[in-house]
Amino acid sequence: MSRDTNRERLLRFLDAIRRPETPLAAIREDENLIRAGLIDSLAVLEIIVFLETEFEIEFPATGLDPGHLTTVTAILDLIDAHAR
Repeated sequence: MSRDTNRERLLRFLDAIRRPETPLAAIREDENLIRAGLIDSLAVLEIIVFLETEFEIEFPATGLDPGHLTTVTAILDLIDAHAR
């Protein structure tokens, strides 16, 4: 899949789990999602499950660096790295 397709899938998911008071359009792709108020720390677990099911990333086998889940750009980079 292309990065643009992955971005669309990720953004749809983030829009579904975001805090209602923070619109997705207000967040830059390189902005920290928690600090910007888009998601809370529990939503990070939802992102992990989403990545495991939608992109078949096996975190138990590859390990997980929480820093890879802080921005849209970092998450897309993680998806790209595991697609290879």
